[in-house]
Amino acid sequence: MAGRFQKTLVRVTGGLGDGVWAQWDELRYAAAVMGTVLYVGVQPRSWVRTVRSTFAQQVVAIGVESVGLVCWVAVFVGITVVAQLAFWIAQAGQSQMLGALLVAVVARELSPVLIGIVVIVRGGSAMVTELGIMKIDGRVRVLEAQGLSPFLYLVMPRMLAAAVSTFCLTIIFILVALASGYLFGATMGNGSRDLLLFVDKVASAVRPKDVFAILSKSVLPALFASASCCISGLDVGESPTDVPQATQRALVRSLVGLFVISTVVSFLTYL
Repeated sequence: MAGRFQKTLVRVTGGLGDGVWAQWDELRYAAAVMGTVLYVGVQPRSWVRTVRSTFAQQVVAIGVESVGLVCWVAVFVGITVVAQLAFWIAQAGQSQMLGALLVAVVARELSPVLIGIVVIVRGGSAMVTELGIMKIDGRVRVLEAQGLSPFLYLVMPRMLAAAVSTFCLTIIFILVALASGYLFGATMGNGSRDLLLFVDKVASAVRPKDVFAILSKSVLPALFASASCCISGLDVGESPTDVPQATQRALVRSLVGLFVISTVVSFLTYL
């Protein structure tokens, strides 16, 4: 009995260890892809016409087409979070803390995470599916046969487009959330109706660490998620049934990376 338990324990421990090492290898691979994209992306010769065209298409698909959804979510957050914070802070007689709280809660913490989820769910799944289908129908092999790099023509523009789109959507989300919260509070009579005073409170509360946090929480998770999605898409086998499985793995890995990166950046911000 003891020998059977020991074998089971060894097998479970071994399986757990293999899983941890596999995740570590995937993390290192994604980090290497991110570093390579940033290095190659700053070289003008990398931006040939096809790469620029793919980048523009991905910005439209990931960023522009998500603006409507982002604005609706921002309005909801503005009504439920911004207006409520303004109301209860006024009730507590601590109106001078409104700007700092809005910057910390809405701009620095909530906005990058929500936008990251939107981009991962909408753009990440499409990215894995598109690259997976290209791998199955042989278009990736055609690029390689022509002497063209799939990394340069397929991976780099998608990753950089995801990073740029996520940052821009985060800024749009922050502005719409604050504006809708102010308008709702002023309309309901639960907050200050002085727009300039509201803007001054928020603007004066912004610190360099807030800018660093917003930029890091927008760009880094987007780069990691898009790297994971590109890797999963290009690792698809010959069967179309592999695409949904690759998409699921990429989305889970991307969401975990989003929360881990956001937590680490928040910890560094509060040091």
